[in-house]
Amino acid sequence: MIKLTARQEQILKLIQDAIENTGFPPTRAEIAQILGFRSANAAEEHLQALARKGAIEISPGTSRGIRLVDASHDRSGLRGIIPAPHPAVMHLSLPLVGRVAAGSPILAQEHIDATYSVDPSLFRSRPDYLLKVRGMSMRDAGIMDGDLLAVKKADSAKNGEIVVARLGDDVTVKRYKKSGSVIELLPENPDFETIRVHPGREEFALEGLAVGLLRAWS
Repeated sequence: MIKLTARQEQILKLIQDAIENTGFPPTRAEIAQILGFRSANAAEEHLQALARKGAIEISPGTSRGIRLVDASHDRSGLRGIIPAPHPAVMHLSLPLVGRVAAGSPILAQEHIDATYSVDPSLFRSRPDYLLKVRGMSMRDAGIMDGDLLAVKKADSAKNGEIVVARLGDDVTVKRYKKSGSVIELLPENPDFETIRVHPGREEFALEGLAVGLLRAWS
């Protein structure tokens, strides 16, 4: 069993709670703000210590690239970024959605590129399909171009959740925020702009919630 200091246990629990509540780990800045650190560098030092002890793994270059690796600490069912599992342990069949044609359902047969069989315990909630990520707008959430996002069909979301949304003829992955009647779809990359959806002005629909991520290692 991993031996941690009280502060390390506190940070690990914060990571667990963030993953359980939103599906994704916190940023260094969020950890620093919640725990009252003067800077994100202090949070980084504690994360590096947790990584050295084998409680987490850190993906360089992303603000949310934190993965829980000790099963005894992972209460969420979401294991973060994982390699595609070996066929011998696969037993949940999920359609892989590639590009989505304008005006047609996301799970229309012509959108299905392949079917993957995976272990359902890899996800915090049972997904309905995998969506191939296009672009880097969610880079700082650890979601990269070419990743396979596990999605559970849903028509509503809580603030802070990462969603798959349809805007007119486009399908996008963003973090959801609703204030009054206005919905904001927030990127996790400063190079991209927030999308604001005003009632009655745009054709908008939620397609699902992100519940996990698969990445095929080369």
